[in-house]
Amino acid sequence: MGYRRAAVVTEDLIERWRRDTPGCEGRIHLNNAGAALMPEPVLKAIRDHLDLEAEIGGYEAEDAVADRVREVHGLLGQVIGAGPDQIAIVENATVAVSQALSAFDFHSGDVLVTTRHDYTSNQLMYLSLARRLGIEVLRADDLPEGGVDPESVQRLVAHPRCQLVSLTWIPTNSGLVQAAEEVGEVCEAAGVPYLVDACQAIGQIPVDVGRLRCDYLAATARKFLRGPRGIGFLYVSERALARGDAPLYIDMQGAGLVDPESYVLAPDARRFENWEFPYALVLGLGEAARYALEAGIEATGARAMELAAEVREKAGALPGVRVADRGARLCAIATVEVTGKDTEDLGHRLRQAGVNVNVSLMGEGPNNAPEAGAPPVLRISPHYYNTSEEIDRAVAALGGLLEADSTISS
Repeated sequence: MGYRRAAVVTEDLIERWRRDTPGCEGRIHLNNAGAALMPEPVLKAIRDHLDLEAEIGGYEAEDAVADRVREVHGLLGQVIGAGPDQIAIVENATVAVSQALSAFDFHSGDVLVTTRHDYTSNQLMYLSLARRLGIEVLRADDLPEGGVDPESVQRLVAHPRCQLVSLTWIPTNSGLVQAAEEVGEVCEAAGVPYLVDACQAIGQIPVDVGRLRCDYLAATARKFLRGPRGIGFLYVSERALARGDAPLYIDMQGAGLVDPESYVLAPDARRFENWEFPYALVLGLGEAARYALEAGIEATGARAMELAAEVREKAGALPGVRVADRGARLCAIATVEVTGKDTEDLGHRLRQAGVNVNVSLMGEGPNNAPEAGAPPVLRISPHYYNTSEEIDRAVAALGGLLEADSTISS
């Protein structure tokens, strides 16, 4: 089943999206890079299934919605340009990355290439592999304007023991969009498997796994896709499946026990799944994918990025505020540094004023140069259901807090 992709975002569409989003009434939600507000169809799918489980039982409810659960794989495939058999539903993007990493038979002296902006949990997994198995983790250089340099990746993958390149497309702590497609070209030319963490990209920018040339892609529901927390998915390429890739710890969802000494893998990406699902969340994930497809990710993502640009312009004009984002391409995540202020306290007071933002550390990961040691920043991440008027009110609230602080200190 195909879905139209909206070419133009109209005021009528914005009003409809806001009506579908109950949280819009009570506050200004600018923490979509953390967890976006879910639309009503997602909420309804979750609530209805929980009610069904309470009424007839968990296993019985699972049987009743089996066709709808199978449909979720197809909807997620449409979001990223993949087939339903290439989608594994997992708990979150970090689990998706760990499942993919576990498919590789690393040995001491093997090389994993990554960037200086990979998500902290991913970097911890790389370091754990280095400590336990003796692999070497190499981090590619950055471009002068920020973000990974594909030429540096090209030099590193020439190492004869390079087994994998792993890249976080959009880091969690800035508006940077890394050159994921260019790195994919490098990996394909070198014949090196490629893993993309698209946690912040899904639902924000159009994703085409064919253009990425990736073997694996990890994603979550709760961010720009506007799904529930506690669920995500992993894309597995036909190339990876044909190699016989499978997670180290296989669940009975992913394989069948033939006899006490042998098993047979599931023929598709479901070999990376676990048998036990939170079915209400799976259905919510499916509805989030359906809603995103119907809204049109290209158009809605462009709108979110325009709103983030407004944040940078307007918040950056406040006294003592510096925009911290770097990179040739920026997305719907804006980060600002407030000189001489307790950023955690500012974030807390903004939330009390009805404005949701997040406090982030620009140097969260090991060797996450060049921002390592930098002060915390306010991460302000609008989405397409936000408005320019909300941006103005949020910036005014921030300016009011800074002005009040200045008055008290003087």
